[in-house]
Amino acid sequence: MTSNQSLLAGIGLTVVAGATFAGMDALGKHLTTLVPVLQVIWGRYFVQTVLMTGYLATTTGTGFLRTAHPVLQILRGIMLLASTGLMYTALTHVPLADATAVLFFTPIVVTLLSVLVLRETIGLHRIGAIVAGFAGMLLILRPGFGAIHPALGLALAASVTNAIYLMLTRHLAGREDAASTQFNTTAAGALILTLLVVPVWQTPAPSTLALMLAIGVVGTIGHFTLVRAFASAPASLLSPFLYSQVLTAAVLSLAVFGDPLRGTTILGTLVLVASGVTIWWRENRRRLAA
Repeated sequence: MTSNQSLLAGIGLTVVAGATFAGMDALGKHLTTLVPVLQVIWGRYFVQTVLMTGYLATTTGTGFLRTAHPVLQILRGIMLLASTGLMYTALTHVPLADATAVLFFTPIVVTLLSVLVLRETIGLHRIGAIVAGFAGMLLILRPGFGAIHPALGLALAASVTNAIYLMLTRHLAGREDAASTQFNTTAAGALILTLLVVPVWQTPAPSTLALMLAIGVVGTIGHFTLVRAFASAPASLLSPFLYSQVLTAAVLSLAVFGDPLRGTTILGTLVLVASGVTIWWRENRRRLAA
């Protein structure tokens, strides 16, 4: 496969992965009306961990159980768990499209943390993109245009913990075995949730149990699709195409849940996506030119 074909395959798989994750969140939003949020998240994490363990054991042996950076792996898993918990709690109160759009403030947060924590320097273009992204996020939150639902603050907090998760993932790339990182993405969260879910557990109806299994399967499919995408082309080139999740979430929000798509949400999402793509382009323009 030529480099162009690999890139196109990676783009296609990334778009599919983004749409899959939106479907998973829509399924999670529906499940929160049937069982406690903690139980929904447990279903996703437990099933995905079981499936991932089986896959890795079959393809790589038991090496994935060893890690050279246990503290960072656990911290990374906890950050993703926190992001998932905040996001799914937000989904019990606000439209899927709004929460998903706010979650995609993540690239802006990653850039800010790179400056504040890693002491990276950025130019005026990226500073402008950060300001624009912040303005887009404010449009989605709608200050001055109506009451801000507090749950959107949870989605914003989810974008921060998701950004920390991504930064830790970047840090571990090349320092840690890829199979170990894949396993530890949900393993720590599955263990923690198994302990926390007991007090709130509600015996689900068979149809609800099937949906709890389905959310884990869909999450696993999305993860594997993204891994295959990143095997086809560099993740840094593919990341903006994950915005397909925002588009799919908007369609599902309208078609499945009957949520209204406000003008401020649409405009804010467009500004947020444009700012994220601008940051991506500034980071990758030399590679794109090549």
